[in-house]
Amino acid sequence: MTEAVIALRDVSLTLGEGASSVHVLKGVSLDVAGGEATGIVGPSGSGKSTLLMVLAGLESVDSGTVRIAGELLNGKSEDQIASFRGRNIGIVFQSFHLIPNMTALENVAVPLELAGHADPFGVAAQELAAVGLSDRVTHYPGELSGGEQQRVAIARALAPSPRILIADEPTGNLDQATGKQIADLLFAKAAERGMTLVLVTHDPALAARCARQVSMRSGRIEDAPKLVAASVRKSDPIFGGHDA
Repeated sequence: MTEAVIALRDVSLTLGEGASSVHVLKGVSLDVAGGEATGIVGPSGSGKSTLLMVLAGLESVDSGTVRIAGELLNGKSEDQIASFRGRNIGIVFQSFHLIPNMTALENVAVPLELAGHADPFGVAAQELAAVGLSDRVTHYPGELSGGEQQRVAIARALAPSPRILIADEPTGNLDQATGKQIADLLFAKAAERGMTLVLVTHDPALAARCARQVSMRSGRIEDAPKLVAASVRKSDPIFGGHDA
């Protein structure tokens, strides 16, 4: 069995206060193996995206333990978690979250600059080339298609060479053809670099590409097949062109 790079034990989390509080996660335990592709599926409001935020250290749990890449996140300060996340976790969101007044190159360089990298713009240019955007480096987000913006977001997530890549509905804002191209890119890059990929999706076809699917409902994990060996598909094609 491959060692778990993500290990949650009896994690619970309530968001909001008083009458508006919602018990979002209820005793969640989950292991994800190094190099594994895991899809988190379930109906809206089941806690999928909140679970990803916990994995990324963007939400602190009320109880239970969160161990990522061998480090216990419980008890760490916000600055410590931010530093840990910058080294170990790349995140791709549904809505891209690019900085509108920065070029594609500048957007990808941001996390590298924050981490004190010696050559942030050189690495950013390499990552943009790796996702097929070498001729879009000086373009602003508003000058790029949705697929191109998501490619920039993927390049930004990959730039620090994280061990874990987290994607929350990465194809949700894209048409079917462009979404497939973005999915191909995510799986291919994760496989090339031996990264652990965890993604939330409502798309059954995208979830089916993962080695394992974890089903959630009402804040609990209903079904989580056993840990498997590294198995991000290396044969998934990447489709070229600028429309994606």
